[in-house]
Amino acid sequence: MFEFMIKGGFLMYPILICSLLAISIFFERMFYLKSIKTKSNKFVFRVKNFVKKGSIELAISSCRKNPTPIAKIMLTGLMKFGRRREEIKEAIEDRASQEIPLLEGNLSTLSTISNIAPLLGLLGTVFGMIQSFNVITLMGVGNPEALAGGISVALLTTAFGLSVAIPTIVAYNYLSHRVEKLIREMEISCIDLLDLLTSQEINHNEVVQNNINQGGEVEYEVSSSE
Repeated sequence: MFEFMIKGGFLMYPILICSLLAISIFFERMFYLKSIKTKSNKFVFRVKNFVKKGSIELAISSCRKNPTPIAKIMLTGLMKFGRRREEIKEAIEDRASQEIPLLEGNLSTLSTISNIAPLLGLLGTVFGMIQSFNVITLMGVGNPEALAGGISVALLTTAFGLSVAIPTIVAYNYLSHRVEKLIREMEISCIDLLDLLTSQEINHNEVVQNNINQGGEVEYEVSSSE
């Protein structure tokens, strides 16, 4: 491997750096997305149960203790409890627009690497061919060993660049699919939360109206927060 690096010329080193960076980003994103999904599943179920029972304050407290993006999005919706559905929905969407880019973090870098690596290989090919033509100009075609050096540079850089780019493209598409799936699950959870908050508000208003009609005192178990 080290011998190929030397024969391929100086452009082999930036391609190697690209490969190491791509591997680091892939595993970092893999562990991050897996952690987010593991933490989110039980959390969402717990928050929904709190809301169904009317325990909005417990749901808010649970969101504040959870560091995941879905927790921050749901917290925004819960803090708007008591407001109009459109207002809650708008607050959730605004927060989601801030949290979703965190899930996509470093994917753009991975995409850039997949584009740069073959271009670096192509650049190495150009340098290798220039080297070969210089040899031909100086020595003619009677020195195959001198020609082989330039051709070797051309082929090695191209092969190395493609061997980095192809797996990187696969990794990028795989991670993008996982992010899209996670975003869809978050959207479903937020819609469910919005429906639950709306139904809780309707039930709350009905209780208040019944108490008023019966001449009783109105008691508020949960106060809406900003």
